[in-house]
Amino acid sequence: MSLTLSPSSSSVTPQKSSFGGPALARPSKSNNFLNVGGRKNGNVSSGRLVIFAKNEANNRATMEAVFEPFEEVKKELLLVPTAPHASLARQKYSDQSEAAINEQINVEYNVSYVYHAMYAYFDRDNVALKGLAKFFQESSEEERQHAEMLMDYQNKRGGKVKLQSMLMPFSEFDHAEKGEALHAMELALALEKLNNEKLLKLHRIANENNDVHLADYVESEFLTEQVEAIKKISEYVAQLRRIGAGHGVWHFDQMLLNDMA
Repeated sequence: MSLTLSPSSSSVTPQKSSFGGPALARPSKSNNFLNVGGRKNGNVSSGRLVIFAKNEANNRATMEAVFEPFEEVKKELLLVPTAPHASLARQKYSDQSEAAINEQINVEYNVSYVYHAMYAYFDRDNVALKGLAKFFQESSEEERQHAEMLMDYQNKRGGKVKLQSMLMPFSEFDHAEKGEALHAMELALALEKLNNEKLLKLHRIANENNDVHLADYVESEFLTEQVEAIKKISEYVAQLRRIGAGHGVWHFDQMLLNDMA
């Protein structure tokens, strides 16, 4: 119930106090207003307070509803799927975003596959560059972990993971001019930059579909790490170009092995 103040005329009957004091104001029996004290001065009420009471039904009509959950949830209930194979968690997750996530899963697995082939090559007994083997083994595991993170995200958003085929990677990385270490590291740098381009494409698709959560996920979990990886491998390429294909490669390999340890 709301109370309204108004300086209108009185409907209060003054009553004499049983104790000889000033008259007390007795409220009107009307349900519409209560008028308290004061005297008239011409047509203007002086010092008079009037309290109007509106019933609750009329007041409700004048209220401005900001959020009515039981009304607004009706449209959401209509969107809850009833098909047995449909996701219940999916909300504002476009088909384009779902397809882009599956594509990026395939990219991460392919890069991991190539790094695993590099690990196998440098771990051979006639190559025996254990530092490079360790570096590419951990790089392969990291890319596979990224693929699994994207698979988990796909499931959280109510999408379906669809694994795609992968191409068989090269198994030989020797190079007559550059040497095997520099050749493999340049290939790794190219793969990291390609992966970064694919992640930026995924981020762009998220923005185009107003998918704020997906855009934030790509930014916070992948983009910064990708830029740092490109910087690190770029330094390795620069160092290998300086030392050439000779004895310095062994020292570089030992540096990687000890850093990993």
